[in-house]
Amino acid sequence: MPVVSVDSQHEAVETDAASALTSTLAWSRARDYHGHTKHDALASPLLWALCRWGKWPRLIAIQAVMRSPVNLRSLLQVPRTCNPKGLALFVHAYLDRHAVSGTHSDLDEAQRLLQRLMTMSSPGAWHGLAWGYPYPWQDLGFFAPTNTPNAVVTAFVCEAFLHAHATTGRREFLDTVARSIPFFLGDLRVLKDTPDELCLSYMPVDMRMRVMDVSILIGSVLSGYEKQSGDDRHHDTACRLVNYVVRRQTKYAAWFYTDPPADSPIRHDNYHTGFILDAVWRHMQATGDRSHEEAYQRGLRYYHDHLFNADGSPRWMSDRDYPHDIHGAAQGIITFARHMEAYPGTAERIMAWTLKRMYHPIGRFYYQEMPRYRKKFTLMRWCNAWMARALAHYLRCRVGV
Repeated sequence: MPVVSVDSQHEAVETDAASALTSTLAWSRARDYHGHTKHDALASPLLWALCRWGKWPRLIAIQAVMRSPVNLRSLLQVPRTCNPKGLALFVHAYLDRHAVSGTHSDLDEAQRLLQRLMTMSSPGAWHGLAWGYPYPWQDLGFFAPTNTPNAVVTAFVCEAFLHAHATTGRREFLDTVARSIPFFLGDLRVLKDTPDELCLSYMPVDMRMRVMDVSILIGSVLSGYEKQSGDDRHHDTACRLVNYVVRRQTKYAAWFYTDPPADSPIRHDNYHTGFILDAVWRHMQATGDRSHEEAYQRGLRYYHDHLFNADGSPRWMSDRDYPHDIHGAAQGIITFARHMEAYPGTAERIMAWTLKRMYHPIGRFYYQEMPRYRKKFTLMRWCNAWMARALAHYLRCRVGV
């Protein structure tokens, strides 16, 4: 049997990734980036009529649809919507592919989607521009009516605008981020405030749950804005937001989903761990401050060792293998693609597993793999947007641009 070199294997993965990216973007664009997503069950007029009266009925409805082995959303008349977070991920994908190939059509599409995002900001008397989900959403710690802005979606949208400004130099993209900062600092609840730590809420509603990735995502945006604008007014705030999260790292280098951990059944899960690591990395790159380097490297090792299997499949949590979720696969590719030297072959293993097990060549990715079956339906933001982002980022890291 002929021996296939590691370089040849990686080149094959790169070729497959490029082909999949082309198909995924074409499939998604043909649908105008509209689709269902993971937590949108309450957009069903049937479920809303039955379950809108209380927290627990709403949670049960969302969980039932989310966990179903088949996609019930069309049956339940859940509309296909365009998700701001999904559009932001597609923007990153187009900008990264443009960086690799120089294709002007990718840059044009990214800018078209950014203009579209400007029309999708949440209505209301907020202090700044903000974005939310186009459906009502019940979580353990809060209820958010349709289009209620939240910190995570707004942070992801801001990162897309920062990426666009870094690519094009167009000041209006940076100004959009500047207009969003007052939302973060003026509308979100302050949950902890000390001279060197700051924790902000997920939503601008009455809530006490401290979701760990929220504060560091905001801190990353503030640091990125400072680097690109030269405006250091929020430097201390950014550092305090990042400090709060980094200092909640456990002795064994993991992060819980909430602080305190008992506030959520989610413990050390895959993609939220990746969110935190990526935000720490962006903060360090923007500020040049390497004081969190050790925590970052320990967290990266934990992510590698405890949240992925040897074949590249993403674990659901550190203590639970299934479901293998497409979001976890995408996040792993994104995180480890920039560490190809320190973690050789890791991004490729995750990519190869994903393309073999979770991809349809027509240009769509499946939702989840269970021990005995796969949920072979596609949720636009959860599946295709995340994987488009991951594929393009991987290709950009491979060529080093």
